[in-house]
Amino acid sequence: MNAQEIIATRVVPHIPPGAVVNLGIGIPTLVADHLPEHAAHLQTENGLLGVGPTPLPGEADPDLVHAGKKPVTARPGASFFASSDSFGMIRGGHVEVAVLGALQIDARGRIANWSVPGKPVLGVGGAMDLLVGAGTVVVATTHTAKDGSPKIVEECSYPLTAQRAVDVVVTELATFRVVDGGLVLVDLAEGVTLDEVRAQTAAPFRVGIPEAVDA
Repeated sequence: MNAQEIIATRVVPHIPPGAVVNLGIGIPTLVADHLPEHAAHLQTENGLLGVGPTPLPGEADPDLVHAGKKPVTARPGASFFASSDSFGMIRGGHVEVAVLGALQIDARGRIANWSVPGKPVLGVGGAMDLLVGAGTVVVATTHTAKDGSPKIVEECSYPLTAQRAVDVVVTELATFRVVDGGLVLVDLAEGVTLDEVRAQTAAPFRVGIPEAVDA
């Protein structure tokens, strides 16, 4: 599996059985392909509750897409509704878990995931609504950017999506929880050492697992 698929599989344990879950654009959408059938009720901002896995080649319905305009399937019993109703669910606190991507995460657990200065953007979309309205927010992101620079930083240089901190950060290397305004390392991916995580993380964090040892 590539890094993105590894991250998606590592997110699954953070989704409670039967939860209403919104999967953000990018890596989060891959989580749908790794969830056991009927494990959760997946919701998308454009108006579908009951999103299924990615369709097989040649079986995509061009009218059935998620908020990122990529093809999806619908589980039996899925419901369709207006995007305004979907945002009402989000803002009303009816989405239990949101899984979002991130460009950067700061030392307090706040994220920037919608705008890169100097580059054209379409807007923040539903990210700020999900950050404020969802019960639990899980970030699914690669540990570093394409140029190798850390995504977990002391202060975000990109515009913050919201002031609310996320609850969990999952990368291909490690998992952090945000506790008392700071990052706590709670899991290392198989074969990854604490030294590797420290070398690729630009924000301070506490170590919350006894088995995390330096190489």
